[in-house]
Amino acid sequence: MSTDPARAQSEPTDAARAAMLALDKATLALAEAEKSNDRIAALTQAVQAYEEGLSALRDGLRRASLREATIQGALTAESRRLSKLLGVLQTIERAPEPALLIHPAGPIGTARSGMILSEVAPALQAQAETLRSGLEELQILRGLQENAVETLKTGLEGAQDARFELSLAIARRTELPRRFIIDDARMKSLVDSSDTLASFADGLMSEPVPASGAAASQRFDSIQGRLAMPVLGQIIRRFDEVDAAGVRRPGYVVATRPLALVTTPWHATIRYLGPLLDYGNVAIIEPDEGYLLVLAGLGQLYGEVGEVLPKGAPIGLMGGADLSNDQAFLIAAEEGTGADWSETLYIELRKNGTPVNPAEWFAAGKD
Repeated sequence: MSTDPARAQSEPTDAARAAMLALDKATLALAEAEKSNDRIAALTQAVQAYEEGLSALRDGLRRASLREATIQGALTAESRRLSKLLGVLQTIERAPEPALLIHPAGPIGTARSGMILSEVAPALQAQAETLRSGLEELQILRGLQENAVETLKTGLEGAQDARFELSLAIARRTELPRRFIIDDARMKSLVDSSDTLASFADGLMSEPVPASGAAASQRFDSIQGRLAMPVLGQIIRRFDEVDAAGVRRPGYVVATRPLALVTTPWHATIRYLGPLLDYGNVAIIEPDEGYLLVLAGLGQLYGEVGEVLPKGAPIGLMGGADLSNDQAFLIAAEEGTGADWSETLYIELRKNGTPVNPAEWFAAGKD
């Protein structure tokens, strides 16, 4: 058992409670988005707030579940030990009083035995207090988990509503600057003639497009090493690492939750949106001259080719089913099995036609 139950208790419970407050704030952000002049930006922030809050709450639930298992195991072990000790004491109590006064080592042994027995009561009291504290913490954790699961369900439904509102707002968007109009025939020809992602990216770079116009206030390479990840997730494959099938890819593979929002880490022109080879739906954006950022494996794409997106703009959603009403999913999230990280986003950054290591550009995932 922990020597400081209150401190041990505060770790998972405080994390879960903070996440529950974050979800409450996300709900307020969604309501405030209705009044915002930049509704898409406000809804994007609301979706991200939901995703971060839900992720933190899942982690808090996982830690609470682990703490509960630890306490339960310790209580079981302590109870067995105390049962044995109480059994010995009961045996002594039933023994005839003259026999208790006789010790094989004589009077000194008898005195020592008495001193030992006089210390047993305070020790038993201390252990009883430890058991009581453990039981109280167990009760708190179980109550927290019950409330948190309900909050998780409400948060998932709120995130679903925020994504729907965001998709609707993007469909109605008309104010984005457009750098060029796509030539559908040329794009189809390029897609059909490309047998690799690299050949398609090279073909895109060779396509003539108008200059972006006014010079950007900050160049893309000035943010190297500090880029935000385009999606909330876990890096499961790094640059040039071999996967289970023996395939190497010059980018990151990121595990995400279903319907996770994907955003632009820098202001950029959309160069391609659509299915490509075996990558599923692909978004390719140009953050600066000579650079292409490939985001592959999305379920839904936002925008149109030629549009210029601001930093942090939504570019799409990951695939997967909406699980806000799936009780099995809620149980898995509570137990922290990690089974809800079911989607994967492939991220590849190319400079002058050559892939570069994302670890040199993104703040997350440093080696």
